[in-house]
Amino acid sequence: MKILRVNMTTLTTTWEELPGKWRMLGNRALNAKILLKEVDPACEPLGRYNKLVFSCGPLAATNISSSGRLSVGAKSPLTGGIKESNAGGTGGRYLARQGIRAVIVEGKPREEGPYVLYIGDGGAKIHPAVDLEGLGNYRTAQVLRERYGHDASVICIGQAGEMGMAAAGVFNTDMEGQPGRAAGRGGLGAVMGSKGLKAVVIAKDGSYRQPVADPAAFQALRKELHGMILSSPATGKRYPQYGTAGLIPSISVRGAMPTNNFRSGSFAAAEAISGEALYQLITGRGGEGRTTHACMPGCLIRCSNIVPDREGKAFLSPLEYETLAMVGSNLGIGDLETIVAINRRCNDYGLDTIEIGVAVGIAMERGLLAFGDGEGVLKLLDEIAAGTVLGRVLGQGAVITGRVLGAARIPAVKGQGIPAHEPRALKGMSVTYAMSPMGADHTAGVTTGARVEHTNPDGQMELSRTLQVQAAALDALGLCMFVSRVEGDVFPVIEKILTAVSGDTGFDCLSLGKDVIKTERLFNLGAGFTPAHDRVPEFMREEPLPPTNAVSDIPREDYERFWDEEFWGPLDEIWD
Repeated sequence: MKILRVNMTTLTTTWEELPGKWRMLGNRALNAKILLKEVDPACEPLGRYNKLVFSCGPLAATNISSSGRLSVGAKSPLTGGIKESNAGGTGGRYLARQGIRAVIVEGKPREEGPYVLYIGDGGAKIHPAVDLEGLGNYRTAQVLRERYGHDASVICIGQAGEMGMAAAGVFNTDMEGQPGRAAGRGGLGAVMGSKGLKAVVIAKDGSYRQPVADPAAFQALRKELHGMILSSPATGKRYPQYGTAGLIPSISVRGAMPTNNFRSGSFAAAEAISGEALYQLITGRGGEGRTTHACMPGCLIRCSNIVPDREGKAFLSPLEYETLAMVGSNLGIGDLETIVAINRRCNDYGLDTIEIGVAVGIAMERGLLAFGDGEGVLKLLDEIAAGTVLGRVLGQGAVITGRVLGAARIPAVKGQGIPAHEPRALKGMSVTYAMSPMGADHTAGVTTGARVEHTNPDGQMELSRTLQVQAAALDALGLCMFVSRVEGDVFPVIEKILTAVSGDTGFDCLSLGKDVIKTERLFNLGAGFTPAHDRVPEFMREEPLPPTNAVSDIPREDYERFWDEEFWGPLDEIWD
């Protein structure tokens, strides 16, 4: 496997061998190692010293289900710390098939871009792409697939990324060529834009296959893992039927679904935007709609969907719980059609629906428009794409929006808007948001599905810490977080798979997860983070959340115990 280094100052590419010590690392782990080694944590996120890393996992060039996640990493313009965001789609698998574990983009172009990086035909080239400037993601993907091949994978940014907005994500095409798979969090689209890079195109012509040391053991373990996925209630039935939208009724009843700028945890119109309602909308229109859809090649969980328009043509993929809540209930919008339109426009402009949902919720509370005004939200999104002053404020995310509008209630941690798992009613999420190096990111360790009393603060720190380590381990291998939703302990099976592939022994997923988080922590310390950053907003610690009237009351000493070396080992010792 190789590393492709892309210098946007000289517009050149060079190849390096993947160091042997990193051969079984990928995605979030590899990103963290590269960024800590090569990037000054104190650098300007949109400046020339920051680097943008695309990476895949050690199993991406195998036929293991759910192993082809694409990770994007950099110092975040939103949090000011290290950031990894990953997505489904074809990019991770295609990158691995080219024999590439990571692409490191560095420098800034001397002349105005934008540029396209093309990987294929046995090499890599940087091509001028002035004609793509100012285009949305859907048109960008269409043009590039016409130019480079309709089976190519396109990783691109919209107008928000080009303008350096901190709510901008990086978008990856799915197997149908639609750029809806978002590495949305942390403003990494703005970093990509700052490099003058509009898109990365990866041809499907890669022929690399991951060598397997013990093929017989690998096939047996693959069958065991896939059996666990297909036989488990969540990954074998619930996710394929309703996707993550199936969470809505239970989370709203639990009082943990952000509503009207985090003023309530239950939404009166929850049933209207639920997984069942979405299922009925898709099946009712037929055509190219799909209620069950794989977000990346070979995924057996198939939690994605394709929402058709009124004529049955594919319009949006996917529509997920986080979006339904953050631009639905959090904005007081209970109409699926409107949420679909908002999601599509965010995808096109290259915006993270979570960050935008939090920012617009603040704007609504400050009187810019009324809760429930879906048409008003669409107009605000158009202002973002047009680069108006108001649009640029909103496009910088929740914290900047709140400060400009004089808001006292800003639902954010480490500069990043809080997702759709309310930390007052799901108290373990208070710890995840506060203590993760990623900031307010539910994928860093979601506690929602744990069988615990979520409104009781006791034991929530330990629960969150364990789940953060597990999430980091999966992220380090390019595996979908939903692999951990199978019945039984999946990690011993994954460890045996790694042994069968590599021929090495001693793999320990939890040690891997700990090392990832410790590496990220060291970067953040260098960027100036202190324990003062490790807390949820003041209003969440004091303001009761209806209907449970819960507050975020994790004892401060629990946060302080989070980094106990008895659990982590020496905090300044990480794998080389």
